[in-house]
Amino acid sequence: MPRLSETIERLIAGQSANAARADVPDRLVDLTDFGNDPGTLRARCYIPAGLKAGAPLVVALHGCTQDAAGYDHGTGWSTLADRAGFAVLLPEQRQRNNANRCFNWFEPADIARRGGEAESIAQMVETMVARHALDPARVFVTGLSAGGAMTAVMLATWPELFTGGAIIGGLPYATALGVPQALERMRGRGWADDAGATRAVRDAAGARPDHWPRVSIWHGTADHTVAAANADRLAAQWRGIHGLPLAPDTSDHGEHWHHSRWRDAAGRDAVELWMIEGMGHGVPIAPGATAGLGAAGPFMLDVGIASTEVIARGWGLLGGATLAPPRAAPVVAGPATSASPAPQPAPAPSPARGPQEVIERALRAAGLMR
Repeated sequence: MPRLSETIERLIAGQSANAARADVPDRLVDLTDFGNDPGTLRARCYIPAGLKAGAPLVVALHGCTQDAAGYDHGTGWSTLADRAGFAVLLPEQRQRNNANRCFNWFEPADIARRGGEAESIAQMVETMVARHALDPARVFVTGLSAGGAMTAVMLATWPELFTGGAIIGGLPYATALGVPQALERMRGRGWADDAGATRAVRDAAGARPDHWPRVSIWHGTADHTVAAANADRLAAQWRGIHGLPLAPDTSDHGEHWHHSRWRDAAGRDAVELWMIEGMGHGVPIAPGATAGLGAAGPFMLDVGIASTEVIARGWGLLGGATLAPPRAAPVVAGPATSASPAPQPAPAPSPARGPQEVIERALRAAGLMR
């Protein structure tokens, strides 16, 4: 179990590396007039040329220190949208809301159905569907880290909007309320029992929805920023929602990965869990295997696993298109512990004058204090 000081050091290092990255292409445009925006977020989107009516929508949520354009460049969602014919919505955190641009997955006001960031994102989704004549039955959401935790928030608070979601390096819904709990959960400590975690999701949506979204969970076993045990807690939370047993229906293994699936009564995958051996904190990508889909960088880990493609294919977005050689599941190529280029170490912090200054600097570095 990593110590709190180690967790904070990694967050600081990641922040420094991401801030130092070169400018990336920005393929996105702003979505305006999408509602009263109670969470004061920015909305960015990508609409492929000639997009047909009734196309799907993917919502992609960036992690701490990232922005929408950088996250899109690293994951390749807009590139895949060109190839497969769907729209992409990328909500973006504003620095005035969170010093490190983290979605506020631990703030009670922002993870409720009404009145905060979750409602802002829901307004964006509804506007995109109406304005571009998209298919409301094929809306999906995914995100990394704080964006992964906010993906869980959206699936819990607005389940009627989404058919499925993919949570990468994230945390369960309502697992933390406030800064101290957020740090503890990131370390892998202090969760509620599984029944309580499931009950939190059921309570969040208000009226019981007609359907619950299916959930794909991705995590690296060497993630020392958000402990990998959070993936198991996410799987337990959503198994409870779907009424599924502890044992998966199928469990596949590769040299560097483990994939478990739980199916509902209709035989559809309701919950799946991908654990990537040796991978740290980030999105698993494989640009070389997918004709340049995505780009390696801080929190974009070129480990030979094209998670963007795998997730999109699982959602039925690719049809018969093939971006990589057919195989039972992707295989990690070599060690998967860092991005390429590797993040540079952060400068050593200046000595603090006292314990309070140390704590405040740490919480700001983690994006948990404004």
